[in-house]
Amino acid sequence: MSDQVKMTAMNYATDRPAAENPVKVMDLSLRDGHQSLFATRGRTEDMIPIAEMMDEIGFWAVETWGGATFDTMHRFLNEDPWERLRTLKRYIKKTPFSMLLRAQNLVGYRNYADDLATAFVERAAENGMDIFRTFDALNDYRNFETVVKQIKKSGKHFQGCICYSLTEPRLGGDVYDLKYYVDRAKALDDMGADSICIKDMAGLIAPYDAYAIVKAIKEVTKTPIHLHSHFTSGMASMSHLKAIEAGVDIVDTCMTPYAFRTAHPAIEPLVMALLGTNRDTGFDIKKLAAINEVLEKEVMPKYKHLMDDSKCSIIDINVLLHQTPGGMLSNLVNQLREMDALDKIDQVYKELPKVRKDLGQIPLVTPTSQIVGIQTVNNVLFDTPDERYKMITAQVKDLCYGLYGKTAVPINPELQKKALKGYPRGEEPITCRPAEVLEPELEKAKKEIGDLAKDIDDLVLYAIYPVTGKKFLEWKYGITPAPPEVKPLTLEDVKKRDELVAKAKAGKLIEPKPAAPEKTANVRTFNVFVDGEYFNVEVDPTGDFQPMVAAAPRPAAPAAAPKAAAPAAAAPAAAPKAAAPAAAAPAPAAVEGGTPLLAPMPGMIVKNLVNVGDAVKAGDPILVLEAMKMENNLGSPCDGTVKALNFGSGDSVAKDTVLAIIG
Repeated sequence: MSDQVKMTAMNYATDRPAAENPVKVMDLSLRDGHQSLFATRGRTEDMIPIAEMMDEIGFWAVETWGGATFDTMHRFLNEDPWERLRTLKRYIKKTPFSMLLRAQNLVGYRNYADDLATAFVERAAENGMDIFRTFDALNDYRNFETVVKQIKKSGKHFQGCICYSLTEPRLGGDVYDLKYYVDRAKALDDMGADSICIKDMAGLIAPYDAYAIVKAIKEVTKTPIHLHSHFTSGMASMSHLKAIEAGVDIVDTCMTPYAFRTAHPAIEPLVMALLGTNRDTGFDIKKLAAINEVLEKEVMPKYKHLMDDSKCSIIDINVLLHQTPGGMLSNLVNQLREMDALDKIDQVYKELPKVRKDLGQIPLVTPTSQIVGIQTVNNVLFDTPDERYKMITAQVKDLCYGLYGKTAVPINPELQKKALKGYPRGEEPITCRPAEVLEPELEKAKKEIGDLAKDIDDLVLYAIYPVTGKKFLEWKYGITPAPPEVKPLTLEDVKKRDELVAKAKAGKLIEPKPAAPEKTANVRTFNVFVDGEYFNVEVDPTGDFQPMVAAAPRPAAPAAAPKAAAPAAAAPAAAPKAAAPAAAAPAPAAVEGGTPLLAPMPGMIVKNLVNVGDAVKAGDPILVLEAMKMENNLGSPCDGTVKALNFGSGDSVAKDTVLAIIG
């Protein structure tokens, strides 16, 4: 019997010897897993049941924080992000914590000032973070300088990322070639990176390209190499194996219930694939199975309503064409659906690579995936044959100015000029480190929020997210009640929901119709016209109805009916007119002859830029509307005076809502 067969025959849970060079594994279930599969809605209470079990596996690290969690927790779950970190640390005591840090973007969608960046990293380290996986969407490492300085000062692990991108279907092309990745790795080495991560956020890296890149980087540095690849295209598991052959040190996986689709490869198949080899993980598959049982039975049922069950396949090969990360794709689809424009999704796919090229062939990862994605949607919905980029988001303007950093190739000069026309900071783009032009933010935030922020953690949260952060602090301290939609589901709630769904599918929620009554002599016929369509309707009044022709001889009734029906038929026609004022209720000032400013898309009001009574010119910015976390300045539809501002900061609005009246 060969050594391999003997090894397989052993009790692999306890008896196999340690591998010579075991692959280290980081689990992403508690952060990127649920962020990828169910919109980052995983709650702390559903992580606690498996926390101690996860701590026993032997993971190199567990990703618990960062990315979209900070935003989603306070905005949609009524949870304090800092408290999650402290809570999980009480249960996971042996395994290091890792977070995803967007460099100078922190956990937001723009570059923040140095004082805020320093404070955020210091507080994250103090609250329990060990490994700071740090990336910049443009791979502009000038945006690392401030946060890395504090990571090192706090004595924590700095993992520098290279965001993986392509301009061709495979490695090569005019920008992202092998030399590009080797040079980026050298730069991270020079910055003192404790490990280097190849961050493949859209699942684009092909197996043999993964082998080539890992091999090439290994030749120029001794720093551990970490591969992060989403499963979206279906290649990630194969890419893992080729990277392992090339000597990669660490890979990312999820527990099976949180794996595949737009998340990551599952840990269990990897454990079995490497069993008995010199890269054996050493993990106990039985312990992993026990964790999965808890997730399947006690956790996942609460979130299945957020999962996309419409797809038959667990992979999306289209990602190789548009390169948009899975989470961003679902956001784009939801945005188009809310705007009744889902039929334009193919146009969005076609336009997206054009926008990406115009904006400097930037990698697509938060926030650049949102910047490119939302601008693409704007172009598809609002551009005309005579004008492209008719509605440019604030973030595209910031990118064109240089506030995000240096793009891989120059931005389209015509677009850059148009975006910077009237830009508040100036019409000439900067070339320095972006944060050098940003004013300190913490003191200003402290004055704005006042006593509502009880400590530095509250203050940092508010400084990063002023609108939703303030709303959360009001919930946290009982100033305003938290709405029902941010409260957690219980398994009992899930059971009731499932019972209702089952009844609905069986047709049991529909009350049976009573038997049709016999027609009486009072039946009258009406011609009803609705939106150009004609309906012939019989109406049989009930109760104490007295026929209008009761005194007429019986034979005359048929002749009298048409005459009587004529004025009555006007009633349906008049109904829409009567309903018109109700439909216009959101815009009461319209009766004064004002021109309404309509919401071009669903979103949240960030702030009004003018006051009632201000004189404005056509195109002057009236308010800022956030859609999919990108901001749009909405301009006045005409010259005039602001008659009404119908919403305030933090209010959510639907498409075509009247936001303001200009008279």
